[in-house]
Amino acid sequence: MPMASDASSTASDPSTAALIEALKADRLWLLRQIDAGRWPQWRLDLAALERELGQLLDQASERVGE
Repeated sequence: MPMASDASSTASDPSTAALIEALKADRLWLLRQIDAGRWPQWRLDLAALERELGQLLDQASERVGE
């Protein structure tokens, strides 16, 4: 079982920051697709998901920066 100090060292791992950046790029792609009118039947659900993903990534970025 990982100890608390292990969890904080994982959060500052460079690969974690790279993953966050990749997810931000994916979020931007999704936002552009939504704005371009793709998947109109899912627009509201995808927009909500995109907002939640943005909040999650912002929180993750803050933790990595600590």
